[in-house]
Amino acid sequence: MPAALHVPEGPALPRWLRLAAAIVPVAVTAAIGSAATQAEIPGWYAGLTKPFFNPPNWVFPVAWTILYTMIAVSLWRLLGAMPRTGPSREGWWLALIAFLVQIALNAAWTPVFFTAHAIGTGLIVVAMLLVMVLWTIRLSWRFDRLAAWLLVPYAGWVAFATLLNAAILRLN
Repeated sequence: MPAALHVPEGPALPRWLRLAAAIVPVAVTAAIGSAATQAEIPGWYAGLTKPFFNPPNWVFPVAWTILYTMIAVSLWRLLGAMPRTGPSREGWWLALIAFLVQIALNAAWTPVFFTAHAIGTGLIVVAMLLVMVLWTIRLSWRFDRLAAWLLVPYAGWVAFATLLNAAILRLN
């Protein structure tokens, strides 16, 4: 039988601190991605052979803006679900660590793929990212189901990105 979940009476972190803690890592990740792709989209990336299912370039910033917003809200909710005491606090920390690892992998993928032009290494990073997003969903579910659900479209997009990265690697 699973351990009982200790639900906090109120968020353990102040609202403004939760908001900053949710927005800053996501905004930094988005900024890294934007900086890494700006010069590469019209040059190196345009010269790659891409599969028939590659979306037009305008789709990516639209999708990522929506996804980054959902990711930040998910993190904000997870931070608000931190148990103050009890055995479930360890599980919450594990969910938070998984969340931060997947954000770090997200931030790493774009420079690896676009700046370093390392398509094969990019595939490894994006596959690890997919695993970590799925694990983050699983771990977050126990503490805030909406936080977990908010990551499901992200997992779908990362799964698509993994397939796209693999296809680009095969074609180039």
